[in-house]
Amino acid sequence: MYMEFNKLDSFVIEKMSQTKIPGLSLAIVKDGKVVYSRSYGFKDVERGLAPTTKTIYGIGSVTKSFTALAILKLVENGKLSLDDEVSKYVPIKLEALGKPIKVHHLLTHSSGIPALAYAEAFIRGSLGLDTRWLPVSTPEDVIAFMSDYGSWVHSEPGTRYFYLNEGYVLLGYIVSRISGTSYEDFVRTNILKPLGMERTYFEESEVSRDSDVAVPYIIDRDGRYIRSRFPYGIKADGGLLSNCEDMAKYILMLINRGSYNEVEVVSRYSIELMERKYIRIPSGLFKDDSYGYGLTITDEFLGRKLVRHSGSVLVYTAFMGYIPSDKVGVVVLANASGYPLSFIGMYALALTLGYDPENSLYFIKQDKIIDKLTGVYETYKGTYRVYVKRMGDFLAIEYKDRYREIVTPLVPLELSDEYAKYYTVSYGSRIDAEFFIEKDRVTMIYERYKFVKKSA
Repeated sequence: MYMEFNKLDSFVIEKMSQTKIPGLSLAIVKDGKVVYSRSYGFKDVERGLAPTTKTIYGIGSVTKSFTALAILKLVENGKLSLDDEVSKYVPIKLEALGKPIKVHHLLTHSSGIPALAYAEAFIRGSLGLDTRWLPVSTPEDVIAFMSDYGSWVHSEPGTRYFYLNEGYVLLGYIVSRISGTSYEDFVRTNILKPLGMERTYFEESEVSRDSDVAVPYIIDRDGRYIRSRFPYGIKADGGLLSNCEDMAKYILMLINRGSYNEVEVVSRYSIELMERKYIRIPSGLFKDDSYGYGLTITDEFLGRKLVRHSGSVLVYTAFMGYIPSDKVGVVVLANASGYPLSFIGMYALALTLGYDPENSLYFIKQDKIIDKLTGVYETYKGTYRVYVKRMGDFLAIEYKDRYREIVTPLVPLELSDEYAKYYTVSYGSRIDAEFFIEKDRVTMIYERYKFVKKSA
C-alpha cells in the first residue's frame, strides 16, 4: 500500500510546484483507521518550517457539515423541525416569491436566493485584497446586511441550487437561539469533544496558543508569498480551523454512521439524511452532483457514492471526502489557494481503492493533456514565436515583442490523448486552434500558421 502512495506523493509535489502551494497535509482513512498520512512543503516559508499532520489550517466551508450536524442534533432532541420556517427563529421574514423559506432550504442551498456574496466581501476586505469593506462580525450583522434580499430572489424555495453562505450563517444563529448557548460552544460540546478533536478551533485566542499552525499565504500575480491572516469573524459557514488528525476522526465518525470509538455523536438516520440528494448542482464536476445537508453527493465516482465538501478562505484551502460503501476517506489541507485540493483528494481515494487515477479519473487525465499543450511554439525556422499558457481549464496564446503583449484566450471544444481543439473569436469570426499530440511532438494549427512546440 505504501508503495502505491509514492505515486500520490509525486503527484502532490508536482501540483504544488506548478501552482506554488507552500504547504499541504493529508490523511487517508480506511476500515476504521488512518492508513496513510503525510505533509509536504512548508508551513512557514520564510523560516523553512515543514508542516506535520498535526498542523492547523483553516477548513473553510467544510465547516458547513458541522453546522448541518448541529442542526440535526437539535432535530434529534426534538427542539427543531427541518420543515420549520426560518422566520420562526430569525428576526427577518425570509421568503422567496411569496413562499416561506424553511430550515431544509438553507441546509440544501435551495432557498431561491442567489449568493449575496457577504463572505467574499468580508474575506477580501479583511485580508486587504479589496478596497470594499463589509464590517460584519456577528450573525446579527449578516441579518442586517440581508435586509433588502427580496430584490435578489430568483426562484421559489426548493426549486434551484444557489450556494448561499448567508444561509449557513442563519443556521448557526438558529443553533444558538434554540440551544441557549453560542453556536461555537454547541459544536464544541456536541461534536468536537465527543470525537476528541482537541485541536480544532473557532477563536483566534485558541489558535494563538497553539505552536503548530500553518502561516496563511496569499500568492501574488508574480508568484511571491505574502504572509497574511485568517479572516476571523462569522463561524457557521466557514470559520473552523483544524488539522488532519482531528479531521480523520471526524471522517471516521461519518463513515461509521454517526459513532466514533463507541461514542454516538448523532444517529445513523441523521447521517443518512445528510447524504441524500436533495437538489441538483447544475455546474457540478459529475453529471449527478447534488447537495445534501452540508455535503455534496455523487453516485458516479468509480461506480460508487462519493460524499464530499471543499473549503476556501483564500489563504487556506481544504477538502474532505469519503466513500461510505468502502469505508474509505481523505482530508487534504493547504495554506494557500492553488491546485484544487478536491482533485488531490479524489486522486488519493482512487489509489486507495486500487485504481490508477490518471486513467480512471477524467479530470486528472484532462489536466495532464492541457499541461502537454502549454509551452513555446514556433513556425518554420523560428520565424514567428508564441507562448501557449494555461488559464485554469482554458488556454491562451501570448505574443510579445518589444512594445506589445497580445493575449488571445482559447476555449476548449475537444480533448483527447492525440488531439485537442480550441477556439477563439476575432472581429465576430470563430478561429480554431488545433493541437496534434504525438509522443515527442505537439503541433498547433492556428489561422494560416503551423506551429511546433519547442519547449515547456
